[in-house]
Amino acid sequence: MDEFITIENNVISEFTEKKSKFIGNLFYVESTKEAEEIIKKTKKKYFDAKHNCIAYRVIEDGKIVERFSDDGEPSGTAGLPMLNILQKNNLVNVLIIVTRYFGGILLGTGGLVRAYQNSLMLSIEKSKKLIKCLGEYLEVTLNYSDFDSFKYYCRNNKINIVEINYKENIVCKIELEEDRKTKLIDDFETKNINLTNVKELYKKYITKSI
Repeated sequence: MDEFITIENNVISEFTEKKSKFIGNLFYVESTKEAEEIIKKTKKKYFDAKHNCIAYRVIEDGKIVERFSDDGEPSGTAGLPMLNILQKNNLVNVLIIVTRYFGGILLGTGGLVRAYQNSLMLSIEKSKKLIKCLGEYLEVTLNYSDFDSFKYYCRNNKINIVEINYKENIVCKIELEEDRKTKLIDDFETKNINLTNVKELYKKYITKSI
């Protein structure tokens, strides 16, 4: 997968339906392991709730891994409807946990589906969306005298300086979209930018420049 939509920050939403309280926690996650750890912590946090229903979509090894759970609600009324919402909105690397405090009034199958979907939609509406694309992490080395011009170059070419190490020379870790890497290397080889070395580190999903 070259790119996908995700969220910038974790968000929480609440609403009440026929005395049942629904708390939706929408998380940004980068792995199934991270998602499962958050699920455990959230269930401990809301240990006194009747249900903690979940759905998530995470990209691992270039493929989307999906999981959902109704956590005691009637089958098909919570986890799968929320997963369907994530799919329809093309959201990846997100985890939704909707906690329900039962208010004593049954909602019925249709009512439960609508309530869990509404809880997720409220969280999605509150979130800031990002486009993630496959990018490159590089390490570049340069002289101190060339650092200001390199920072200017990065701003103009939508390159993010992630880390700066001040040694005998300046060593920077940078992230950039794949197509921008080709231009940077060409500029390095043709001396359009003054770098003493460029080293490719690894590929990673980064926020796409818009």
